[in-house]
Amino acid sequence: MGDLTARNPDLLRGTVELLILKALTHGRQHGFGIARWLEDVTSDVLHLEEGSLYPALHRMERRGWLEAEWGVSDNNRQVKYYKLTRRGREYLQRESSGWTEFANAVFKVLQTT
Repeated sequence: MGDLTARNPDLLRGTVELLILKALTHGRQHGFGIARWLEDVTSDVLHLEEGSLYPALHRMERRGWLEAEWGVSDNNRQVKYYKLTRRGREYLQRESSGWTEFANAVFKVLQTT
């Protein structure tokens, strides 16, 4: 199937924030780690490019869904680590159920013969 987001980048629009929040449910992470987690979980079908990832992280931090702090990565580089806030967790829970319902409805339509 390959990189679905490269073939149709509009598919990812509107879900970037949800995907980032989900990635952070496993603990604090820097931007590259978030993108790598998404690629791993989706077997390289979904990719978050820097031009989408970092503006979304900053937007979510301004909304109070994330907190950020500087730290040192595994390869000894200064990176900004993000972690989920209570407000971000609440948003994720609310939006996940709505998105799941929507995705299931689209899947039903596509499976109809």
